[in-house]
Amino acid sequence: MLCWLREDEMSVQELLQRVQCVITHVDEIMQQEIRPLLSVDIIEQLHRQFALLSGGRGKDGAPIIIFPEYSGFSDVPEEDFLNVVTYLTSIPSLDAASIGFIIIIDRRKDKWSSVKASLSRIAGAFPGNLQLVLVLRPSRFFQRAIADIGIKLHKDDFKMKVPIVMLNSLSDLHGYVDKSQLTRELGGSLEYCHSQWIHHRTAVENFAMTVKTTAQMLQKFGTDLAETELPNDVQCTKDLLIAHTDKHNNLKDELKLALKQGTTLLDCIKEQAAKSENHKLNPDEMENQTTVERLLAQLDETENAFEQFWCKHHLKLEQCLQLRHFEQDFREMKVSLDSLMDSLTSLPDTGDCVARDEHLLKDLKKLEEKALPTLEKAQLHALHGDQLIQSNHYAVDSIRPKCVELRRVCDDFSNESKKKTDVLSKSLQIHMGIDKVTQWCESGIYMLAFQAVDKCQSQEGAESALIDIEHFLESAEKNQLTELKNLHNLYDVVLSEDIKANVLKALKRLEDVQEMFQKRHVSLKRLSAKQMRPVQPVAPRPESSPKRPVLKNPPRTTGSQQPLARRASDNSNSGKQPAEADPSKKKNIRKAKGGIKIEVMHEKSQGGSTHVVVTNETEESLSNRRRHIMTELIETERLYVEELQSIMEGYFAELDNSELSHLIPPSVGNRRDVLFGNLPEIYEFHNRTFLRELENCAEKPELVGTCFLKRKEELKVYEKYCQNKPRSEVLWRQCGDSLFFQECQKKLDHKLSLDAYLLKPVQRITKYQLMLKEMLKCSKGDGTAELEEALTTMLDIIKSVNDSMHQIAITGFEGNLSELGKLLMQGSFNVWTDHKKGHSKVKDLARFKPMQRHLFLYDKMMLFCKKREEITDGHEKTPSYSFKHSLKMSAVGITENVKGDIKKFEVWYNGREEVYIIQAPSMDVKNMWVSEIRKVLTGQLEACREASQLNIYGVPMRNVRKMALRQSDSSSPELCFRRTNPSPNMRQKKVIENINMLCRYGESRTIPSFFPPSFPSITSSPIT
Repeated sequence: MLCWLREDEMSVQELLQRVQCVITHVDEIMQQEIRPLLSVDIIEQLHRQFALLSGGRGKDGAPIIIFPEYSGFSDVPEEDFLNVVTYLTSIPSLDAASIGFIIIIDRRKDKWSSVKASLSRIAGAFPGNLQLVLVLRPSRFFQRAIADIGIKLHKDDFKMKVPIVMLNSLSDLHGYVDKSQLTRELGGSLEYCHSQWIHHRTAVENFAMTVKTTAQMLQKFGTDLAETELPNDVQCTKDLLIAHTDKHNNLKDELKLALKQGTTLLDCIKEQAAKSENHKLNPDEMENQTTVERLLAQLDETENAFEQFWCKHHLKLEQCLQLRHFEQDFREMKVSLDSLMDSLTSLPDTGDCVARDEHLLKDLKKLEEKALPTLEKAQLHALHGDQLIQSNHYAVDSIRPKCVELRRVCDDFSNESKKKTDVLSKSLQIHMGIDKVTQWCESGIYMLAFQAVDKCQSQEGAESALIDIEHFLESAEKNQLTELKNLHNLYDVVLSEDIKANVLKALKRLEDVQEMFQKRHVSLKRLSAKQMRPVQPVAPRPESSPKRPVLKNPPRTTGSQQPLARRASDNSNSGKQPAEADPSKKKNIRKAKGGIKIEVMHEKSQGGSTHVVVTNETEESLSNRRRHIMTELIETERLYVEELQSIMEGYFAELDNSELSHLIPPSVGNRRDVLFGNLPEIYEFHNRTFLRELENCAEKPELVGTCFLKRKEELKVYEKYCQNKPRSEVLWRQCGDSLFFQECQKKLDHKLSLDAYLLKPVQRITKYQLMLKEMLKCSKGDGTAELEEALTTMLDIIKSVNDSMHQIAITGFEGNLSELGKLLMQGSFNVWTDHKKGHSKVKDLARFKPMQRHLFLYDKMMLFCKKREEITDGHEKTPSYSFKHSLKMSAVGITENVKGDIKKFEVWYNGREEVYIIQAPSMDVKNMWVSEIRKVLTGQLEACREASQLNIYGVPMRNVRKMALRQSDSSSPELCFRRTNPSPNMRQKKVIENINMLCRYGESRTIPSFFPPSFPSITSSPIT
């Protein structure tokens, strides 16, 4: 990485150069090359005062060095002497030193030997140039004489190139050097204090070293800056800025301290000159003052250079910190913007339905609101970058691309958001159009499916239906259904292939439904133009129709209100036969006006439909009607499967959605099998099997009966569903108001809540028999027998469902209902009891006061229950059946007719020990119950006959009992009975009692020898 501030490298180099210049100047000022020593280094030697630099000058300005009288001069070590002399010679300026030094040796009180030694040492060790050597010889006569002789003899021994002048007195000295340049000891007027001189020299040198040290510190600081790398993060840049600022402050303090030190020293030097007006500084003092002033000037120059550099350097550091903040914020902005862009990109462009489109638009709106602060922050950050560029930031080339990138990403997000909003809005329009078309088509299909065809046989009914058709067709224009095609053409470019396919599918369905309405419209037009005679009801008769085969399992009714019919509101038109109609069929042929031959078929009261065949109608017309009914059946089946699918995907599967788990009510928990029952099984059957098989019958409607017969076992799944429905409704009342189901309903865009859709299977199972009845009305020839058998099968399934729903409401029975065999009949009756045993008043009361009982007839037992209806939470009444009494069918007898009321019959038990007179609500109900009981008893009779034959051949009686029970359970419903005489003889009664006893006691009894091969088991005479 580039070193920091590389683009302004000259500033650092300039600082270093200027600091180095200061250091050089300090060395020059202090003559470090000549005098490496400082006063502090030889402070003790200087204090001995064996050599002085008083500051005096010769006539030509030569510096004067004085060697005053010092008794221990000869004892001064050579090194100390050399250091002191060298130091003293380095103090004067180079100009003054170049003139040469004048040496004054004061030996007036000493001997010649001392003079000789001093001259020898000076001659051998003096480092500077000598101009003149002046010697004040000893004042005593003898020593003076020796000195005169000695100087003559030893002059050449001193090897001095300058003259040596021997002076006798101070006056002779004054002839060579002016008094003003000599100290008072030498008779002069020069003020000199050796200790003060040492102090000044030490202070000046210390100040010079301070200036040099400070300059070296600045030099090192600049070098460190040149070697420092630029940090890449905010924190390191902050730390670097703080560290450099601290160093700057420390150096600033050092500079201030040095300046203060130099100023103080300069003031002290100047104080001497201010003591008196006549006092003048000697040259050495003037030299010291000049030195300090020069050092102060260098220090001031250094400070200015440092401050100029620091201003630039601090600005660079602050800009670096701004850049790092900008880069860090840019990275954070980029991550946030990229995340928002990813979220926007992951959002689908189109949904698959109105609810999905609205949900996506809502999510997009939330994303835009969420992104707004981030986008505004990114724009502000880009604006901040522009401000940095305008402030002449050194990293313009790095900031400008980032500002451009931020604005580009913001623009991309805004443009993509607008594009998605536009596409989703168009998709929403398309799906709303599709839903409008779909709803119209569904309404039309339901309208066609439940338009009473039999009512249209009259002119008034046909005209009324025709008006309904025309009004419904007009509603297509009011709802602007054709607008979907225009939207498809307008938005063709932006729509996905799936949406285009859905639009085309909806338009095709619209055409198909409109075509169905047009065909129905034509048919109704033709019917309204005819004057048809209305079909008149014909009293049913017991005989079967000679043109129809007798059904093996004719439908039954119980005479009580059926729960399934109550729940299935659209099944209200079925089973509207006269109350007293015979359960068998009757055919009546009449001549109507215009020669039209009408055939009326009356089925049994449960679900009985009138089979009307207009014999002069062409086969093509009948075929068109069959295809039309088949189309309606398939269309309604598709709608039914779609509704089941919406329940499975929109509610059932959402229970596993972790995002909605917090909304699931605790009462549901793991009880989805209670709420939905076996709905998944029903959905799989219809979606994968039944719908496809019905679609295969579209071109051959006559095969639809076979389709129902083939799947009659699978259709029994509805029995389990309907049995669970009461439990499901109780659970729904507990949790139906929860936010979970409200959210699911909102997503599905359902107008009705879940409970309405859970009723769909109950409604659907009752509609099939209506479709089959309509199909029978326009069928003849091939497939008619299968259609009738399919109708009977569906009616049996409905009856079985009804019976099972009543059975699960039985309470108080301690046994296992599944061990009683098949439930054959159930219904409500008035019951009187007449027992042989019991108090007479109780018997009389029982005879005249009937009990309301709900009877359940099984293969092996008859149950007497009391019906109770409970109202819970303000909802509809829920029936329950409280168990009261039971009769084993192996000990039961029956009398079909009871005197006084044709709707009564008698069931007696254990040889008439207990007699129950039962009053049915109608003759139909009585006939069906008597018929069923007769079949059960006949089955037992046949089992006993077989047991009698086996006993003759030695078969063990316990095996006979088992065979009899098996034969009783599988009694055939097709046995016919011959009425006995009105009053049975005593032998017949005895035989019946023997049979009953045999069935009751099994192996403990033997069959009597008078047991006849053939006898009736049921009496028909009225009770007197």
